[in-house]
Amino acid sequence: MTKECAVNAVKGCSYIYAPAGQAGEYAPLACNPYRGCGHKCAYCYVPLVLHMLRPQFDAGASPRPGFIANLKKDAKKYVAAGKTDQQVMLTFTSDPYHPADTSLTRETLEVLQSFGFGVCTLTKGGTRALRDLGLFRPSQDSFASTLTTLDDAFSLKWERAAALPKDRITALKAFHDAGIFIWVSLEPTLDCASSLEIVRETHDFVDLYKIGRANYLGEYIKLMDWRDYTLRMIELCQKLGVAHYIKESLQEYLPVGYPNVLRQVQHK
Repeated sequence: MTKECAVNAVKGCSYIYAPAGQAGEYAPLACNPYRGCGHKCAYCYVPLVLHMLRPQFDAGASPRPGFIANLKKDAKKYVAAGKTDQQVMLTFTSDPYHPADTSLTRETLEVLQSFGFGVCTLTKGGTRALRDLGLFRPSQDSFASTLTTLDDAFSLKWERAAALPKDRITALKAFHDAGIFIWVSLEPTLDCASSLEIVRETHDFVDLYKIGRANYLGEYIKLMDWRDYTLRMIELCQKLGVAHYIKESLQEYLPVGYPNVLRQVQHK
């Protein structure tokens, strides 16, 4: 367990938890209401982590039994420990706005907020998230989306049942217009030029970019010049004046002393 995980975690809690490793770079706390997804992303690593067959994982999301009751138990422990001052992110084992019934997402957000937590959702569900827009509070919450491309055909190749890029951008703009802090995950990077283009086209309304590489894709990873990509990306972000975080998978390519803040404020 990293030092930060040890600080954020509360003993006896597993429904609200402090993620480690690559997941920990996204959020100090997280919870996972579902198993499985339904977006059928070819690059998704979660079936490996959950020891699920990919067809089973891709078949759709299922609520975790007894999730809300156990979430409330953990939330009470976090309140008692005085550790409700950080956002809880949904979700690392599914998508909070997957194609099926996501009413559990709304209930989860309401429970977390009632105990004093800030919330964040990271999704490829696009405008499916707009149903819950009214729950998000500018002073405490954030909304995020993963973008790998602006091209529908490319997206359909890799993310067969996720919302198309334009739909995700529509959702991002709607949350932005409502005064909510929004950020974009540029991970996985499946095409370097595409990720750079995403920043050029979205920086006017995106508050923060979290930038990583492709993972768990074998030989595909070796096709990329990750050093060139990292240097071009930070040059672009500096030119446009946009906040960004370079994930650990690319940090070896950063110039010595480059300011790269892990925990940036994710609310207005």
